[in-house]
Amino acid sequence: MERRTIVVLFGGVSTEHEVSLQSAAAVIDAIPATKYDVIKVGITRDGSWYKFDGISQQIKNQSWEKSPFLQRVVISPDHQKPGLILLDGPATSYLHVDCYFPVLHGKNGEDGTIQGLLDIANVPYVGCGTVSSALCMDKVYAQQFVKSADFQTTEFIYFQKRDYQFHEVQAWAEHEVGYPIFVKPANAGSSYGITKATNGEELEAAINHAFTHDHKVLCEGAVVGMEVGCAVYGNDFPEVGLVGEIEPSKEFLDYDDKYLLGEIKQYVPARKNNDLLKRVQQLGIQIYQLLGCKGLARVDFFIKDNGEIVFNEINTMPGFTPSSRFPRMMEASGMTYSELVDELIELALRGGVPV
Repeated sequence: MERRTIVVLFGGVSTEHEVSLQSAAAVIDAIPATKYDVIKVGITRDGSWYKFDGISQQIKNQSWEKSPFLQRVVISPDHQKPGLILLDGPATSYLHVDCYFPVLHGKNGEDGTIQGLLDIANVPYVGCGTVSSALCMDKVYAQQFVKSADFQTTEFIYFQKRDYQFHEVQAWAEHEVGYPIFVKPANAGSSYGITKATNGEELEAAINHAFTHDHKVLCEGAVVGMEVGCAVYGNDFPEVGLVGEIEPSKEFLDYDDKYLLGEIKQYVPARKNNDLLKRVQQLGIQIYQLLGCKGLARVDFFIKDNGEIVFNEINTMPGFTPSSRFPRMMEASGMTYSELVDELIELALRGGVPV
């Protein structure tokens, strides 16, 4: 069998840089050495790209940038020479690449920007495409799109900094929805900038805080119910793992809960009846397809006490250590972590280059 060369991209300029390192180290160790050659490419917090020839442990413990085994690198946009261009050394050299695995979270990682670059390079890559990545990353667009297709969403409003009027938001919160209100930057991942507001003073402060992360803000009414997620994977005919339930250690999932797992409790399958969980799986696949996803995504919902299922959010590159929610749901469904990594690479290769 022909060996393929896989480039694992890690790090990045987003606030989720550290989580990317943990996820990528696990992915690198799980890629079957009998099938693939792996090239590791790290992106520093200030946006420098390096080919890294050290071990995955150096990525995990964040010492990779101090390694002597670094070479500056860029992605070739030339369709006739798809791969990496090494910039260091007496002469520019080139490495062929068959597939990219961008283990990147948040800004410039799962928001369509790196996907657009890889589309230009015309090389297959793991995960959602440019448009679906951008759509899913923006919490406002995702909520609007899902709501327009008649799926149940939270009660929400949104506004940009240029046209923000606090009295309008306060009137909505106090007369239409009621407190508490969750205030979120539209494009910040991992619960960065999210605040729970229980009165007008807290609401105004939360909005001002959210604006430090993004120019667009989403305000949502609270949903009382169980928080669950679906691990959806595949291209034209996606499949779904067992539904996982999360029991956060705080009133809502923050960065530690979402990625570092903190004191979060996970139950797979979720503690609901099978018919309800099957409905969650169906909705997960439907929303995955609606938003144009491929490769993988985690689709999150609330299950209210009356059985109503409410869309929460979608994450196109969720935390990806073996103990993260997506791999845990797949493991409970019978797919090991290594098998999952292999399947995602195969999905990218079978999906081919963008058209």
